[in-house]
Amino acid sequence: MPNSDRIPAADAALKNFLTHANLPALLPAIVQLTGDASLLTRFAPPTTPMMGAVEGDLSPVDQAAIREIAFDALVAYRDGDGTLPSLPSDETLVEMMNWCAGEPLPPEYVPLAIEEAALAEADPRHFEWNAPPDAKTLEDYHVIVIGGGFGGICAGIRLGQAGIAHTIVEKNPELGGTWHENSYPDLRVDVPNHFYSFSFEHNPHWSNYFSMRDEIKGYANDVAKKHGVDGHVRFGTEVLRAVYDDASAIWKVRVRGADGQEEVLDANAVISAVGMLNRPQTPDIEGLDSFAGPSFHSSSWDHDLDFKGKRVAVIGTGASAMQFVPRIAEQVSELTIFQRSAHWASFNEKYRAEIEDEFKWCLAHIPFYHSWYRFLLFWAGSDRAFPVFQIDPAWEHPERSTSEANDLFRMGASMYIEDQLGGDPELIKKCLPDYPPLGKRPLMDNGWYSTLVQDHVELHNDGIEKIVPEGVVTKDGRTIEVDILILATGFHAGKFLWPMEIEGRDGAILNERWEGGENPKAYLGITMPEFPNLFCLYGPNTNPVLGSVIYMLECQTTYIMSCLREMLENGHRSIECRAEVQDEYYERLDTAMDGMVWRHPKVSSYYNNKHGRVITNIPWTMYAYWDMTKAVDLKDYKVV
Repeated sequence: MPNSDRIPAADAALKNFLTHANLPALLPAIVQLTGDASLLTRFAPPTTPMMGAVEGDLSPVDQAAIREIAFDALVAYRDGDGTLPSLPSDETLVEMMNWCAGEPLPPEYVPLAIEEAALAEADPRHFEWNAPPDAKTLEDYHVIVIGGGFGGICAGIRLGQAGIAHTIVEKNPELGGTWHENSYPDLRVDVPNHFYSFSFEHNPHWSNYFSMRDEIKGYANDVAKKHGVDGHVRFGTEVLRAVYDDASAIWKVRVRGADGQEEVLDANAVISAVGMLNRPQTPDIEGLDSFAGPSFHSSSWDHDLDFKGKRVAVIGTGASAMQFVPRIAEQVSELTIFQRSAHWASFNEKYRAEIEDEFKWCLAHIPFYHSWYRFLLFWAGSDRAFPVFQIDPAWEHPERSTSEANDLFRMGASMYIEDQLGGDPELIKKCLPDYPPLGKRPLMDNGWYSTLVQDHVELHNDGIEKIVPEGVVTKDGRTIEVDILILATGFHAGKFLWPMEIEGRDGAILNERWEGGENPKAYLGITMPEFPNLFCLYGPNTNPVLGSVIYMLECQTTYIMSCLREMLENGHRSIECRAEVQDEYYERLDTAMDGMVWRHPKVSSYYNNKHGRVITNIPWTMYAYWDMTKAVDLKDYKVV
């Protein structure tokens, strides 16, 4: 009899579901289910495996054959004893990865794939003690986590698994971090959601390939509730200052509640999970406060405003504007956009697409399929694209691009932009950047270019002289009257841990060590000399080249938990990164950074400080950072 608990579908329905499966991910899943690695040699691997139901260059005959093989295997599993095989050998996993990716992968990716795709168990990164401390030790130890976004939630989950007492201090009334604070129209993630999610909490039910804000925030809250994180949160509480007391090895953390009352909390360790995109940046424009109409930053969207028939001005053309501008353009009578510099944007047909129910079914019910689909997204959307960001010193056209791969990206993006703008030479001149692609944050077109060609939309790049009560005065002396002013001017991305005051050992002030926030440095982006038992999530130089920030947060949390494990199991009161270790790390990092597109002479963005040094991004692959953060090496630290 068919076992509907294992595969809840009759034969006809199962065949229909399989027509919607992504075959580059499906075949490795069936190989893992059946243990038959010979299937990989029957079909040439697809060379362009992508998201959804795209099958690369698999022939129709091969597609049909793979679906038939999958059908037979799933029926046998459904109607059999339901036994799942153990993980294949490393050699077989390499073959499976190569077939899925459509190209050879380094064998060292095997352990990363097992973890990131959860190929063997639901949570391979689950925290475990080597020698569990006694209950009194755990009871007396307390960790404060600052911030309740994805980083704070991840830290809370691992601390809970360890049984370590902890408090998450969150300034907002809800969890979600930037996904709580931002709510502008059409806000969505620009990384595929089946990768932009926790490795240990796969979600087969995403509505879109690139899901919208409410669903992402809901996912974060659901995960927090499932793991009991929400019970450790102090909402409406902001950290003002943290001071390390060397005599007691205790951090004194001053907080302010929603009622304005302040108190000091003690912590043996502090984890900062405040994120990078959570403090809005207001432009320094003369007269900004004089504007007579409604004015707000895009991160504080006024949902009570009626845009219908209004004259609206938007200052800024970055990621936020590219998402919300096409939506408000559908309502306003006039839309004026002020651009400081043009951005490269690419097109993805899945960007606004909803996910078919049949595809969701495959993710939810085919053993190992979700894992292999996630691995495919990981490779295709991160390390595979890494060479496009690198500078080839021998490249013949350094004035326009950084390598042949980068130039191919430029040509494709240029053709797309020119086509979307209908060949309008004036708009093309305004919208084609003069710096190499990917030098600034990569963007996805959300209908931006098709909006710019509309008659009631005007793009300005001549600069703003000042703001007056009735509108905006441009550098050429024009006064553009508007009813509503929206600031899409980004965040203080380079001001890590700001505006908190952090005082470490012997009175060291973190903001001073970081030259007023202009030159932040942290070993692995996580720890700093003179600041014992202080750890950062999403700290300096940990923004990924491509891929998921959540991946980086998981790597950092694993490292931090290994630090806490070493301290608690061995009775250490503090660990502090050695200055020479951080210095050597940044020598390597800055040398590697010189070979990345962000250091091209035409590039300037929030990635760079005022001296041109890149302070946000990491110049290595996702694999390299995972390898660096698998576990702490106490030789890098002063241990007390």
